[in-house]
Formats: sequence, structure tokens, C-alpha cells
Amino acid sequence: MQAQQTTVDAAEVAKFEAMAAEWWDPKGKFKPLHMMNPVRLDYITTQIAAEFDRDLTQPEPFKGLRLLDIGCGGGLLSEPMARLGATVVGADAAERNIPVAQVHAEQSGLDIDYRFTTAEAMAEAGEQFDVVLNMEVVEHVADPQAYLDACAALLKPSGLMLCSTINRNPKSYAMAIFGAEVVMRWLPKGTHEWHKFITPEELFDLITKAGLTPVDRKGYVFNPISWRWSISDRDLSVNYVTASVKPNQD
Repeated sequence: MQAQQTTVDAAEVAKFEAMAAEWWDPKGKFKPLHMMNPVRLDYITTQIAAEFDRDLTQPEPFKGLRLLDIGCGGGLLSEPMARLGATVVGADAAERNIPVAQVHAEQSGLDIDYRFTTAEAMAEAGEQFDVVLNMEVVEHVADPQAYLDACAALLKPSGLMLCSTINRNPKSYAMAIFGAEVVMRWLPKGTHEWHKFITPEELFDLITKAGLTPVDRKGYVFNPISWRWSISDRDLSVNYVTASVKPNQD
């Protein structure tokens, strides 16, 4: 089956399939994503609006844009993108995530095209998007370069890819693995593997080799005192996000 080919890491997929039913529980295994989602959405919407000259104060400002949420999980990003007017395809290599996402979208009155497939299979089929959301996926694939090559192929000329992941350093081990999995028990042990984390410099290099032009990067910073996430221009030490564009081929 197509969804088992190329960069998919079967062991990584199995981890997320085991947690599929909890996607929409803000106190469940995906609590960190629910907590981070407001700052993720702020960055995503700001970047898309700037790139495509859209006014976020208008209803459905992303109308006319075709957007791919690769590694969509239960739809935590797909749904707000659909509400903002984008035509959304949500794709995931973990098969059990798809019915969870479909049921929640239906309950929310949203029309989202959810698919059990991979970036590579969609690229091979010639799919094209204005925006690719590639959030917290690249650290889970078997071959980051091949995966990002496929994501780049999915973008139309002048298209925008937003890609977030986790830095690789002692602090990220302490926060993202020991802190989140052992101390806080936000995630099951083994959800992340530190050696698969990617530094911002490495990610920019991979993105550039995929034929895209990096244009921005920011950090997501968790404050344990206020118990809130914020966006930082300077602190990319643990979670961070990048924006890159596909050159116009004219």
C-alpha cells in the first residue's frame, strides 16, 4: 500500500496510532500540542497572510488557497485552516488518525479531505498546493531529506512551506524528552528520539537542498511559571518553526 513506502518509519507511526483516540482531549496525551496550538496558529496565519497578501480581519481570508496539512493527526491545524477558508487536505501515514479526524470535522461542520497517505505518494500523483503545513513531522521520518524533497515537490511555484521540529542539544533532551515524557508525563516514554532531532542550521540546509528558500525562523518557548507558550525571535533552543518559499519558475 502506498502509505507504507519511502520515508515512513513504521515504529514512529505505531506510536501515534496507539494515541489516535486522544487527539481532541486537551488533558490527554496530546496536551502539549493543545497548549502550543495558539502560538502555532498565530505563526501560521501571520506567515500565510503575509505571503499571499491576505487580511486576517476579513471572513475566510484564506479562501482560494489549497493547503496540505501533512502529518495532520486528529486535525488540530486542519480545522482552523478550513475555518479560515482554505481548501484543506489532511494527510497522515498513521491510518487510525484519519477516522478520528474525519469524525471530528463532521461534528464541527467542516469539509476537510482527510487521507491515509504519504507526502511521497501525493507528490508522485502530481498533487500541488499553495501552502504545506509540515509541523512536528520531520523528526519522525526515516529520511528527512527525501521527505522534504517530496514536500517541496507538492508546492506550487511561489508556494509556502511552514515546518516545525525540535532542536538537538542538551536543553532539548532535558525539556522535550526528560521533562515532557518522564517528569510531566505529557507524552508516553519513547515518543521522541533525541538523535532524530534536527538543529535549525541542519533544517535550513535540508530545505535549501530540497529547492526551497528559507525566509524566516522563530522559536516556541514554554514558560513554566506562566504555564504558557510564546514565540521568540531569538530562542530556538528547543521547539522552533521555519518558513520557506518555492521560487517562481517563470
